[in-house]
Amino acid sequence: MTKKQADRLREEKIRSKGPKEIFGENAKIHDKSVNRFSKVVFKTLEDTFPNLEFRFRDNIKKREINEKLKSVDSRLGVTVFVENASIKPDGGIIEVKDKEHKWRIVLVCEAKHQGKDIENITKGILVGKKSNQDLMVAGNAIERSHKNINEIRNIMIDEKHFPYILFLQGSNFLTEPTAVLRPDGSEVILKHDAGSLNRIDRLTSANYSLPINKNSCENIFITIDGKSVMLQAVSIYTKSKEWTVDEMLPIMMDVSTTSLRILGLIQST
Repeated sequence: MTKKQADRLREEKIRSKGPKEIFGENAKIHDKSVNRFSKVVFKTLEDTFPNLEFRFRDNIKKREINEKLKSVDSRLGVTVFVENASIKPDGGIIEVKDKEHKWRIVLVCEAKHQGKDIENITKGILVGKKSNQDLMVAGNAIERSHKNINEIRNIMIDEKHFPYILFLQGSNFLTEPTAVLRPDGSEVILKHDAGSLNRIDRLTSANYSLPINKNSCENIFITIDGKSVMLQAVSIYTKSKEWTVDEMLPIMMDVSTTSLRILGLIQST
Protein backbone atom coordinates (compact mmCIF):
# COMPACT_ATOMS: atom_id res chain seq x y z
CA MET A 1 0.00 0.00 0.00
CA THR A 2 1.39 3.40 -1.01
CA LYS A 3 1.77 6.31 1.40
CA LYS A 4 -1.00 8.15 -0.45
CA GLN A 5 -3.39 5.21 0.05
CA ALA A 6 -2.41 4.92 3.71
CA ASP A 7 -3.14 8.62 4.21
CA ARG A 8 -6.56 8.22 2.60
CA LEU A 9 -7.36 5.29 4.85
CA ARG A 10 -6.32 7.29 7.89
CA GLU A 11 -8.58 10.15 6.79
CA GLU A 12 -11.50 7.74 6.39
CA LYS A 13 -10.98 6.36 9.90
CA ILE A 14 -11.09 9.92 11.31
CA ARG A 15 -14.12 10.82 9.18
CA SER A 16 -15.88 7.69 10.48
CA LYS A 17 -15.19 8.79 14.08
CA GLY A 18 -12.12 6.62 14.38
CA PRO A 19 -11.50 2.90 14.83
CA LYS A 20 -12.99 2.79 18.33
CA GLU A 21 -16.32 3.95 16.94
CA ILE A 22 -16.17 1.33 14.19
CA PHE A 23 -14.75 -1.63 16.03
CA GLY A 24 -15.46 -1.14 19.70
CA GLU A 25 -13.13 -0.80 22.65
CA ASN A 26 -9.39 -0.82 21.90
CA ALA A 27 -10.05 -0.85 18.13
CA LYS A 28 -10.22 -4.65 18.03
CA ILE A 29 -11.69 -6.56 15.13
CA HIS A 30 -14.35 -9.22 15.56
CA ASP A 31 -16.66 -11.07 13.21
CA LYS A 32 -19.53 -8.58 12.95
CA SER A 33 -17.51 -5.37 12.63
CA VAL A 34 -15.61 -6.35 9.49
CA ASN A 35 -18.63 -5.27 7.41
CA ARG A 36 -18.38 -1.69 8.64
CA PHE A 37 -14.64 -1.75 8.11
CA SER A 38 -15.04 -2.94 4.50
CA LYS A 39 -17.13 0.17 3.90
CA VAL A 40 -14.16 2.30 4.97
CA VAL A 41 -12.02 0.45 2.41
CA PHE A 42 -14.80 0.99 -0.17
CA LYS A 43 -14.73 4.75 0.42
CA THR A 44 -10.93 4.75 0.28
CA LEU A 45 -11.02 3.01 -3.11
CA GLU A 46 -13.45 5.66 -4.37
CA ASP A 47 -11.14 8.44 -3.17
CA THR A 48 -7.97 6.78 -4.46
CA PHE A 49 -9.36 5.91 -7.90
CA PRO A 50 -11.89 8.68 -8.72
CA ASN A 51 -11.99 7.61 -12.37
CA LEU A 52 -13.48 4.23 -11.40
CA GLU A 53 -17.01 3.45 -10.21
CA PHE A 54 -17.40 1.16 -7.18
CA ARG A 55 -20.39 -0.32 -5.37
CA PHE A 56 -20.86 -2.14 -2.07
CA ARG A 57 -23.30 -5.00 -1.51
CA ASP A 58 -24.13 -6.89 1.68
CA ASN A 59 -25.30 -10.04 -0.11
CA ILE A 60 -25.66 -11.87 -3.40
CA LYS A 61 -28.76 -13.84 -4.34
CA LYS A 62 -28.40 -17.52 -5.23
CA ARG A 63 -30.49 -16.74 -8.33
CA GLU A 64 -27.81 -14.31 -9.59
CA ILE A 65 -25.06 -16.85 -8.94
CA ASN A 66 -26.95 -19.49 -10.93
CA GLU A 67 -27.49 -17.07 -13.81
CA LYS A 68 -23.73 -16.52 -13.99
CA LEU A 69 -23.08 -20.28 -13.98
CA LYS A 70 -25.62 -20.84 -16.79
CA SER A 71 -24.02 -18.08 -18.87
CA VAL A 72 -20.79 -20.08 -18.81
CA ASP A 73 -22.34 -23.51 -19.44
CA SER A 74 -26.03 -24.40 -19.80
CA ARG A 75 -25.54 -27.51 -17.68
CA LEU A 76 -24.70 -25.38 -14.65
CA GLY A 77 -26.83 -23.26 -12.34
CA VAL A 78 -30.12 -25.11 -12.88
CA THR A 79 -30.92 -26.11 -9.28
CA VAL A 80 -32.34 -23.82 -6.62
CA PHE A 81 -35.10 -24.63 -4.12
CA VAL A 82 -35.39 -21.42 -2.09
CA GLU A 83 -35.99 -18.50 -4.45
CA ASN A 84 -34.80 -15.88 -1.96
CA ALA A 85 -31.66 -17.81 -0.92
CA SER A 86 -28.53 -15.68 -0.71
CA ILE A 87 -25.03 -15.51 0.74
CA LYS A 88 -23.93 -12.75 3.09
CA PRO A 89 -20.16 -12.63 3.75
CA ASP A 90 -19.21 -10.82 6.98
CA GLY A 91 -17.50 -7.98 5.14
CA GLY A 92 -19.88 -7.69 2.21
CA ILE A 93 -18.81 -7.48 -1.43
CA ILE A 94 -16.98 -4.59 -3.12
CA GLU A 95 -17.30 -4.36 -6.92
CA VAL A 96 -15.98 -2.12 -9.68
CA LYS A 97 -17.44 -1.30 -13.09
CA ASP A 98 -15.04 -2.44 -15.81
CA LYS A 99 -14.33 -0.94 -19.24
CA GLU A 100 -17.37 -2.75 -20.67
CA HIS A 101 -19.59 -1.38 -17.87
CA LYS A 102 -19.91 -4.75 -16.16
CA TRP A 103 -19.66 -5.12 -12.38
CA ARG A 104 -16.65 -7.17 -11.25
CA ILE A 105 -15.83 -8.28 -7.69
CA VAL A 106 -12.66 -6.76 -6.20
CA LEU A 107 -12.95 -7.72 -2.51
CA VAL A 108 -14.83 -10.15 -0.27
CA CYS A 109 -13.92 -10.44 3.43
CA GLU A 110 -14.83 -12.63 6.36
CA ALA A 111 -13.46 -12.63 9.90
CA LYS A 112 -13.78 -15.73 12.05
CA HIS A 113 -12.94 -16.02 15.75
CA GLN A 114 -12.68 -19.44 17.35
CA GLY A 115 -10.83 -20.51 20.47
CA LYS A 116 -10.65 -18.43 23.67
CA ASP A 117 -7.96 -20.53 25.38
CA ILE A 118 -5.40 -17.71 25.47
CA GLU A 119 -7.87 -15.29 27.07
CA ASN A 120 -9.07 -17.92 29.56
CA ILE A 121 -5.58 -18.99 30.62
CA THR A 122 -4.45 -15.38 31.02
CA LYS A 123 -7.43 -14.73 33.31
CA GLY A 124 -7.00 -18.01 35.21
CA ILE A 125 -10.30 -19.43 33.97
CA LEU A 126 -10.51 -23.23 33.89
CA VAL A 127 -12.88 -24.95 31.46
CA GLY A 128 -14.45 -28.36 30.85
CA LYS A 129 -17.32 -30.16 32.54
CA LYS A 130 -15.50 -30.12 35.87
CA SER A 131 -13.82 -26.74 35.32
CA ASN A 132 -10.38 -28.33 35.72
CA GLN A 133 -8.87 -27.95 32.22
CA ASP A 134 -6.77 -25.24 30.63
CA LEU A 135 -7.97 -26.02 27.10
CA MET A 136 -11.37 -26.46 25.53
CA VAL A 137 -11.72 -28.98 22.68
CA ALA A 138 -12.06 -27.01 19.44
CA GLY A 139 -15.46 -26.67 17.77
CA ASN A 140 -16.46 -26.65 14.12
CA ALA A 141 -18.24 -23.31 13.72
CA ILE A 142 -15.70 -22.01 11.20
CA GLU A 143 -16.67 -24.66 8.66
CA ARG A 144 -19.66 -22.50 7.71
CA SER A 145 -17.15 -20.36 5.81
CA HIS A 146 -16.94 -22.94 3.03
CA LYS A 147 -20.47 -22.18 1.80
CA ASN A 148 -19.71 -18.53 1.06
CA ILE A 149 -16.32 -19.37 -0.43
CA ASN A 150 -17.83 -21.89 -2.84
CA GLU A 151 -20.60 -19.54 -3.92
CA ILE A 152 -18.18 -16.67 -4.60
CA ARG A 153 -16.13 -19.14 -6.66
CA ASN A 154 -19.29 -19.96 -8.59
CA ILE A 155 -20.08 -16.36 -9.47
CA MET A 156 -16.39 -15.74 -10.32
CA ILE A 157 -16.04 -18.96 -12.30
CA ASP A 158 -14.60 -17.18 -15.35
CA GLU A 159 -12.42 -14.64 -13.52
CA LYS A 160 -8.63 -14.75 -13.32
CA HIS A 161 -8.61 -13.43 -9.77
CA PHE A 162 -10.23 -14.45 -6.48
CA PRO A 163 -10.19 -11.60 -3.94
CA TYR A 164 -11.56 -13.53 -0.97
CA ILE A 165 -9.86 -12.82 2.37
CA LEU A 166 -10.44 -14.95 5.44
CA PHE A 167 -9.17 -13.35 8.66
CA LEU A 168 -8.83 -15.98 11.39
CA GLN A 169 -8.40 -15.20 15.06
CA GLY A 170 -8.10 -17.32 18.17
CA SER A 171 -6.30 -20.27 19.70
CA ASN A 172 -7.86 -22.69 17.19
CA PHE A 173 -5.81 -21.09 14.40
CA LEU A 174 -2.25 -21.24 15.72
CA THR A 175 0.64 -21.64 13.26
CA GLU A 176 3.40 -22.06 15.86
CA PRO A 177 3.74 -23.11 19.53
CA THR A 178 2.47 -20.34 21.80
CA ALA A 179 3.36 -19.76 25.46
CA VAL A 180 0.64 -18.30 27.70
CA LEU A 181 1.12 -17.20 31.32
CA ARG A 182 -1.40 -17.94 34.07
CA PRO A 183 -2.05 -15.24 36.70
CA ASP A 184 0.30 -17.12 39.08
CA GLY A 185 3.16 -16.85 36.57
CA SER A 186 3.18 -20.50 35.49
CA GLU A 187 3.30 -21.21 31.77
CA VAL A 188 1.02 -23.18 29.46
CA ILE A 189 2.29 -24.14 25.99
CA LEU A 190 -0.37 -24.27 23.28
CA LYS A 191 0.72 -26.68 20.53
CA HIS A 192 -0.23 -25.61 17.02
CA ASP A 193 -0.18 -29.21 15.78
CA ALA A 194 -2.55 -30.61 18.42
CA GLY A 195 -5.61 -32.10 16.71
CA SER A 196 -7.86 -31.30 19.66
CA LEU A 197 -6.97 -27.60 19.47
CA ASN A 198 -6.16 -26.58 15.90
CA ARG A 199 -8.82 -26.19 13.22
CA ILE A 200 -6.85 -24.30 10.57
CA ASP A 201 -6.37 -27.44 8.46
CA ARG A 202 -10.14 -27.52 7.96
CA LEU A 203 -9.89 -24.22 6.14
CA THR A 204 -6.66 -24.61 4.17
CA SER A 205 -8.62 -26.78 1.73
CA ALA A 206 -10.06 -23.45 0.56
CA ASN A 207 -6.62 -22.31 -0.64
CA TYR A 208 -5.10 -25.64 -1.74
CA SER A 209 -2.80 -25.53 1.30
CA LEU A 210 -0.89 -22.53 -0.04
CA PRO A 211 1.15 -20.46 2.43
CA ILE A 212 -0.79 -18.63 5.16
CA ASN A 213 -0.63 -14.84 5.59
CA LYS A 214 -0.07 -14.22 1.87
CA ASN A 215 -2.04 -12.49 -0.89
CA SER A 216 -3.35 -15.31 -3.11
CA CYS A 217 -5.74 -13.15 -5.14
CA GLU A 218 -4.18 -13.95 -8.53
CA ASN A 219 -5.36 -17.32 -9.79
CA ILE A 220 -2.97 -20.23 -10.29
CA PHE A 221 -2.88 -22.28 -13.49
CA ILE A 222 -1.70 -25.88 -13.40
CA THR A 223 -1.46 -28.54 -16.10
CA ILE A 224 -3.20 -31.91 -15.81
CA ASP A 225 -2.96 -34.39 -18.68
CA GLY A 226 -1.90 -31.61 -20.99
CA LYS A 227 -4.87 -29.40 -20.10
CA SER A 228 -4.69 -26.13 -18.19
CA VAL A 229 -6.74 -25.98 -14.97
CA MET A 230 -7.43 -22.73 -13.09
CA LEU A 231 -7.37 -22.68 -9.29
CA GLN A 232 -8.98 -19.94 -7.19
CA ALA A 233 -7.47 -19.74 -3.72
CA VAL A 234 -8.64 -17.91 -0.60
CA SER A 235 -6.12 -15.55 1.00
CA ILE A 236 -5.99 -16.80 4.60
CA TYR A 237 -4.54 -14.58 7.32
CA THR A 238 -4.38 -15.75 10.92
CA LYS A 239 -3.40 -14.52 14.40
CA SER A 240 -3.74 -16.05 17.83
CA LYS A 241 -4.75 -12.67 19.29
CA GLU A 242 -7.15 -10.01 18.05
CA TRP A 243 -6.60 -8.24 14.75
CA THR A 244 -6.19 -4.49 14.86
CA VAL A 245 -7.38 -1.93 12.34
CA ASP A 246 -3.89 -1.05 11.16
CA GLU A 247 -3.05 -4.72 10.54
CA MET A 248 -6.10 -5.37 8.38
CA LEU A 249 -6.12 -2.15 6.35
CA PRO A 250 -3.02 -2.83 4.20
CA ILE A 251 -4.08 -6.44 3.54
CA MET A 252 -7.53 -5.47 2.27
CA MET A 253 -6.13 -2.68 0.10
CA ASP A 254 -3.42 -4.97 -1.27
CA VAL A 255 -5.97 -7.57 -2.40
CA SER A 256 -8.31 -4.89 -3.80
CA THR A 257 -5.59 -3.26 -5.88
CA THR A 258 -4.40 -6.68 -7.08
CA SER A 259 -7.95 -7.24 -8.39
CA LEU A 260 -7.94 -3.88 -10.15
CA ARG A 261 -4.57 -4.64 -11.75
CA ILE A 262 -5.65 -8.06 -13.03
CA LEU A 263 -8.84 -6.51 -14.43
CA GLY A 264 -6.66 -4.05 -16.33
CA LEU A 265 -8.13 -1.01 -14.59
CA ILE A 266 -4.91 0.23 -12.97
CA GLN A 267 -1.24 -0.07 -13.84
CA SER A 268 1.21 -2.28 -11.94
CA THR A 269 3.17 -0.36 -9.32
